[in-house]
Amino acid sequence: MKLFTKISLFLLTIIVLTSCDTKYSFVINTPKKATLNDKITISLQEKNNNAFEKALFFVNGKEVSAENNTLNIDTKDLGVGKQLISAMVYYGEGKSKKVNNSFEVFANVPYQAYGYKIINTYPHDGKAFTQGLEYKDGFLYESTGQYGNSSIRKVELKTGKVLQKKDVDKKYFGEGITFLNNQLHHLTWKANKGFVYNLESFEQEGEFPYGKSKEGWGLTNNGSELIKSDGSNRIWFLDANTHKELRSVQAYTNKRRIGELNELEFINGKIYANYWQKPLIAIINPDNGIVEGIINLSGLVREMKKTQTLKDDDVLNGIAYDAENDRMFVTGKNWTKLYEIELVKQ
Repeated sequence: MKLFTKISLFLLTIIVLTSCDTKYSFVINTPKKATLNDKITISLQEKNNNAFEKALFFVNGKEVSAENNTLNIDTKDLGVGKQLISAMVYYGEGKSKKVNNSFEVFANVPYQAYGYKIINTYPHDGKAFTQGLEYKDGFLYESTGQYGNSSIRKVELKTGKVLQKKDVDKKYFGEGITFLNNQLHHLTWKANKGFVYNLESFEQEGEFPYGKSKEGWGLTNNGSELIKSDGSNRIWFLDANTHKELRSVQAYTNKRRIGELNELEFINGKIYANYWQKPLIAIINPDNGIVEGIINLSGLVREMKKTQTLKDDDVLNGIAYDAENDRMFVTGKNWTKLYEIELVKQ
């Protein structure tokens, strides 16, 4: 009987404590969508009108000040993309609860649509599973993927001849490349690491881990920072020396999120990004993530199919830019041709 009484009292205590806690129900009120430059109001509410001691607010993990449990946010300070709002609420006797919500900011201008004109056509290795493409000093540099077949190579533009090649260890799936500080920086897909090579000899000089971006897809640079994609809609900016992630932007049009960004190239202050498995290239503002243009290259895929059977993975991928002569080159995985194109506004 005593044991039954103790158990009953214990269960009653749990019920009382739980009922006291569950009478508090917090919610963050926020619009689900906004347009860049909108000013929005976000508030914390206790649904049962119970008083609480205080709340600390965070926007994307950074603490911000609030007045009367209300945030006034200017979205131009955030850029486009999904924004995470959280509050740590203190109530009762030493109790606390974290509450989360989010909203999306879309571009405030529509993107410019582009077509293209073929200027030149060059041979390309039909067995090169192109992951990254660069132009430097009259030559193309290319990284190829697939386990057991990944490589970095120097290629003669006019003939497609491979002049220099370094095979990557078969345990790595090679991804994007770029040149910065007289070194070649190279990503791998899922190994959570990248490599640094000597520009001339292709000898490895270092390696680096990833941070929050767990995968490596595309790589380029803006002259001072490395710029990395990870297969999502997020683009990361890395310190050129330490390879630590400094910040990121999210790619959004005025209507939707643009995901699965792949190979990258930095052209005239903008980021050009392949969509994975789509014949499209997004032109992205690196300051705020706005997709300012979309290039439709579906006609190149049709052009390739005239002379080559394309498998499911043989998709458009690879962007290189000759800044001195203002030339843009594109190709695809296992394509037998590389195209020099000129963009045409639609």
